[in-house]
This record gives sequence, C-alpha cells and structure tokens, in this order.
Amino acid sequence: MTAEPDRLLEPLERVVGKRTAEALDALGVRTVGDLVRHYPRRYAEPGRLTDLSELALGEHVAVMAQVRQATVRTMRSRGGSLMQVGVTDGTHDLQLTFFAKRSGALRSHEHRLRPGKVALFTGTVGEYRGALQLTHPDYQVIGEDVDDEAAVLVEATRPIPIYPSSAALPTWRIQRAVRTVLDTLTEADLPDPVPAEILEQRGLVSLHEALRGVHAPFADADWRRGQARLRYEEAFVLQAALARRRAIVAAEHAVARPRREGPSLLADFDARLPFTLTPGQVEVGEQVATDLERPQPMQRLLQGEVGSGKTVVALRAMLQVVDAGGQAALLAPTEVLAAQHLRSLRALLGPLAEEGLLGGAERATRVVLLTGSQSTAARREALLDAASGRAGIVVGTHALLSPSVQFAELGLVVVDEQHRFGVEQRDALRTRAGVPPHLLVMTATPIPRTVAMTVFGDLETSMLLDVPAGRPGITTHVVPADNETWMTRTWQRVREEVDAGHRVYVVCPRISPDDPAEGAATAEEGWEPAREDETGPARPAAPLRAVLEVAEELAAMPHLAGVEVGVLHGRMPPAEKDEAMARFSSGQLQVLVATTVIEVGVDVPEATVMVILDADRFGLSQLHQLRGRVGRGQAPGLCLLVSAAAEGTDAATRVRTLAETTDGFRLAGVDLELRREGDVLGASQSGGRSSLRLLRVVRHGDVIAEARQDATPLVMADPDLARWPVLQEAIGTWLDPRREEFLDRA
Repeated sequence: MTAEPDRLLEPLERVVGKRTAEALDALGVRTVGDLVRHYPRRYAEPGRLTDLSELALGEHVAVMAQVRQATVRTMRSRGGSLMQVGVTDGTHDLQLTFFAKRSGALRSHEHRLRPGKVALFTGTVGEYRGALQLTHPDYQVIGEDVDDEAAVLVEATRPIPIYPSSAALPTWRIQRAVRTVLDTLTEADLPDPVPAEILEQRGLVSLHEALRGVHAPFADADWRRGQARLRYEEAFVLQAALARRRAIVAAEHAVARPRREGPSLLADFDARLPFTLTPGQVEVGEQVATDLERPQPMQRLLQGEVGSGKTVVALRAMLQVVDAGGQAALLAPTEVLAAQHLRSLRALLGPLAEEGLLGGAERATRVVLLTGSQSTAARREALLDAASGRAGIVVGTHALLSPSVQFAELGLVVVDEQHRFGVEQRDALRTRAGVPPHLLVMTATPIPRTVAMTVFGDLETSMLLDVPAGRPGITTHVVPADNETWMTRTWQRVREEVDAGHRVYVVCPRISPDDPAEGAATAEEGWEPAREDETGPARPAAPLRAVLEVAEELAAMPHLAGVEVGVLHGRMPPAEKDEAMARFSSGQLQVLVATTVIEVGVDVPEATVMVILDADRFGLSQLHQLRGRVGRGQAPGLCLLVSAAAEGTDAATRVRTLAETTDGFRLAGVDLELRREGDVLGASQSGGRSSLRLLRVVRHGDVIAEARQDATPLVMADPDLARWPVLQEAIGTWLDPRREEFLDRA
C-alpha cells in the first residue's frame, strides 16, 4: 500500500481555516501530522461531573457540570445586561457570569443553558465576593449539534477527549479540528513505523485505528487500546534508534589497549594507593579493563553514588590506556569541576604525574588542564602537550571539543556528569581521531533501570553500589523558612561547626538580588526554576535568596562574628573561582556562599554542613548532588533544607523525600514521577516538544523492555533500516541528532 506522506505535512490553514490554524500554531501544532499527534490529556465521562471543590484560583480549567439555574438581569450601576448561571457537581456550586450590552445578546446562552443541562465549561477561575466563578466561559452542551435522537443517545455516552488547550482554543474546538482532519485520512495516509508482523505479535492495532481510538472513542476500551499502541510505538522508535547506535559502534574498529605485563604506571599507581579498593571498584575495574583490551570501541556507563569511588576507577582505566601508548581525555561540564579533577588526579598520582620534572617518578606521565578561559600561554602549552603526546591525561571543559585541540593518539574519552552533555557533544571527541577512542561515561545521578534502558540504551552499564569503608553518614532536616526560631538555630549550628574546625556551604538559587527569578543562575550552574505545581497555580513567593546579599547578611550576624565568609558563583572569573575554592579548602574561609556551581565534583573533606536556601526551588536529584558535597571526611555531614513550600505541593514532596532517604535510586524515581516527562528527553531542552507523549519511563518499564526486545534483532539484521524507511524517517523526525541529549539534569 503506497503511503501519502504529503497529507501529514499539509499546513493546517488549508484544512481547518486560518483562525483555528493560528490558535493551534500557538500550541506548536502546525501540520496535519502535528494535529493527529496532539493527544487528549484525559477523558471525561458524560455522566460524571467534575468535583468543583478542587478548583484553584487562577487555574485554566475544563469542568463538567449541570446547570442549576440561569437568570438574566439589567445592571443599574454600569448599564448593560448580566447573565448569571449557577452550575453544580451535585454537592458544590460554581458561578458563571456573562456580560452584554443588551439582554437580547444573552438569549442564546439562556436558551442553551437551561436547568438540568450538562455541559463542559472552560475558562480561568476567578473570584467575586469570596466565591469562585468563571467569567465568559466557553462551553459545549453535551448532546447538542447532533442530527437525531439516536445520535444524541450515542454522543451522551461516549468518553469526551480533553485536550491540552488554551484560552483562545477550547478543547472541543481542538476536537472538531482533529475530527475534521482524521475523518479524511486513510490507512495509506498514515505510514506506520512499527512493522505489521510486530503489531500482530504484540496484539496491537494499526496506527490509523489507534488514532481513531484516542481521538474519537465510543468506549473507554477504544482509547485505552489506542494509547497502548501509541505508547509502544514511542518505545519502539526510541529503542530502534539506540539499537542502531549500538550497531554502528559495534561495526567500528578501535585500537585495543591491553594491560601491560610487568612494571607499569597502573601497577605503580595501585602500589601507592593509601586505601584498599572496594569489591565494587575491583569488579567494575575488571569490566572496563576487559573492554579496553578489545579492538571494538568501549561504550560503557559508570554510575554510582556520590563518594563511591568512580574517579579511581576512571583513573585506573586512563593509566591502562597510557601504558598501552595512548592518551586519555576527561571531559567535565564546568571549569570548577575540571580544576577539581586536575587537583584530584595529580594528588592521587603524586610523582607519577610529574614526567620530566624534578622529583618525578621513573615511569610517569603528565596531567594537563585545558579550559576556555586560560591565558594564551597556558593554553598554548596545554595544546602542545596534548598534540605531542607528552600529556597522557588531558582534563578540560567544552574547550576540549574545539577543532583546534589535537591529540597524538587519543585512546580513551571519559565524560563526567553525562547529563550535562549531549550525545552529539560526547561524539565530537570520539570522532576526532582517525580511529574511534574508547568511551567511559560517568554519572553520580542514580538512574533507575527503566530510565537507563531508555536514555542510555546504547551503553553497557556498570554500577558502583558500595561506598568506601569509614565514610560517615549525612543527616538531613527540613527547616521552615518562616520559622524564626528554627532559622536562628540554623545559623547557630553553622557557628558550632566552624568552631569545631569544619567548613560550611550555603547554597542560593540566585547570584544577585537584582537577577530575575528565572535567569539568575547560568546554565553552567544547572539551576532549575520553580514550576507551577499540578495542584494549583504558582503562589506569589518571596524573592529568592541571592549569594551576594546572603553573604553580606551572614558577615553581619552576631552569631557568626569573626567567621570568614566567601562567595562562589558562575559569573566570577576562573582565577577568582579557583582562589575562593583554594581558600575554602585551606580553611581561610569557613563559610562559602555559592550557587549550584559546587553541585558536582567539589571535594572538601572538612566541609560538614550544607545549608540550602529556597531548597524547594531545586530539582530532587540536584539536591541529592548538593548534599553529597558534605560528610566526605571523617566527621558526619548535616544538610539543612530551608523551604517555604506549601504542604501537598510537588516542591514540598521533593524536599520531604530528600530528608527521608539517602537512596539515590529511590530519589531518582520520585524525581522522574514528579517532573514533566518531556524533561527526560532532550527535546524540551532544545526548545522542541518531547517525542515522548504517552510513554512514562518510570511506569512503563515492561513496554520499554518489549520494544527493546523487538527492535534489537530488526536493527541488527538491517542496521541501515533500508527495509524500514518509515521507521528510519520516524527516528529522524522524533529524535533529531541535535536533540539526542537523553538524560536531563534533575
């Protein structure tokens, strides 16, 4: 059957008219294909009325209610006429108000909204004299606009699709537009990315039938069947894309980097380690070492909790590559973290990192830093060390991705905090050399199995679950921001820790009081602006705390008299950042007020307290990362979450959950449940819509596993997807390579 792809690319203006097309365009719906993929967000039952007690002021709603009474009267004070309609859910009431210059203009509303009628009303919830109301709501009376009595009965029993809509375009106008388009489409107009034999094997309906089921169901079973098929389709296209990446890499040739027998840098490093590797580090190290010995590129994800020892595993892999004549590059997301890695690697290696220097070991290499803000002389020297091969390990930020950076023989790329980099970015280094280097991706953000299968399905996964012995625990408490007694005790606690010789972080979501709430922190700092909770509109909030003002307040506090307070944020020049961290590490500064630039990698063993102001405005995994900056030495850690979140909101759930557990995998699962699903895939970061509309990676692990099982053999048999052009096109459309940044930061 020949497909007609032009139908799906047809502009909507030709089909539904200019006015409706313009309103749909504001929702990101521009073509026939976009419209049929604009799925309902829920379904209303004609016989079930909306619970009106759940409405929140300022919320744009679609409610099903029954008309109780309707009256039209003349307004004496301002002229014109007013129609007031009382609607009910059987228990609670809601007022609807319509205005007009003349009473005659309201007669059509009065005729349609007769007592006893049931209608779907949409509008923004307002308030008048203490009661909630909708002013000039748009509405659709159930059972109207049908030709005969039999049709009325059918329409009155069908589920009603409720679409993501806007004030300019209510849900039923979207429904009409969808039906206008859908009723003219045939099977041939809807090329299916899922092969027919797989649909049959899984008992799934065709794309045409699925779309009719979700948009025009006669019974709940229709839309459930349609959703199940469309959900599987999303999983299948994604898993096919990942399987194709795996197949491409498997077909590539890499230089094997075997372990050297006898004396070697790796052996010397192991001999000088002041601690014993954990069983997990030994096991994962063996997996990585074995991968490096193969002539195919290693593609491995190493995930583990903060403090589980990922850096040592990565360094041992880098030394194996250096022993075998290659070089390693460590890519970090921020300059602060890159500098931290440089210090950590040099400290761990000692004389082994001082090749050619006085005091350097007999077998040694060099570890150099390459960032965008280095001086010209320092950058030139680092570039020369990398190009000549003198530096066995090159640590850097995005600057490493520059075409001007050349390596003598790049054998391994280690990407730290993968969620800060896109697939395209991590591939930039992989494809730089003539022969692809091995790839080790590290993340301290725990990833539930279903998420890893979805977002990192092109990588083999290793996990470090155990933490080195002797690491103390961290206690977490929520501090109500409006409780003056608790806040006073917070700063007293800070003073106690300082007096005990420890250090304290204070984290703020903004740099300066003048910064707007949304744009205060830089992308580098990974700040997540607060979102409107699903339970109601965002409430007016107190201004977010800012680094510069908080530092001044703390310096002036009697509790903290004599305590040195410093600042660290993304706008500071790199030299000032390094100086601030060095002073904090040495103890010259006891309290460091910072943005989330300290979120990952920063390691100060003497830091024991983390105070996070406006904690409810951060993501859950981000809070977990911040908390992991303390309790890294011999003394236990304390994390104080200062929050003003109202009980029952998602923000309050995030903060409370963090206080309840240190299990990163549980936190990651809760975080994904709370977040919009689009945040899991990179499309939302790039300004596009997520390709996942119905698939929920936390809830639908079984669907993902089935799709992976079906997609893998199909792709392995035909990596170019020559036999499956519709699937190939769907991968290109849904997963634009520029947007394949699968795991969003939390």
